[in-house]
Amino acid sequence: MSIDTAGACALIIIGVMAIVTLATRWGGIFIMDFVPINDRVQQFINAMSGSVLIALLTPLAINGDMGAKLALIATAITMLVLKKPLIAIAAGIVVAALVRQF
Repeated sequence: MSIDTAGACALIIIGVMAIVTLATRWGGIFIMDFVPINDRVQQFINAMSGSVLIALLTPLAINGDMGAKLALIATAITMLVLKKPLIAIAAGIVVAALVRQF
């Protein structure tokens, strides 16, 4: 099965993805309106963000190229030292760009 991504088909695909994204975000807000937020639910929500981050970064750390691995290391070290996420992200981007350039 293949989808034609030339011309208007690409715009249709992007539109469908945008609608699905909005539906899941609004649906999550609607569903969580019925869930009482107690300490246990709050802990679950806080743990989920870390779990998603680990799920995204682990394959990159294992299968990524040298630029990706050094960028992850630079981001982690910068975050541990400065505790400023934006600067840590910028450091990772710069390291990845420099490693891949040279």
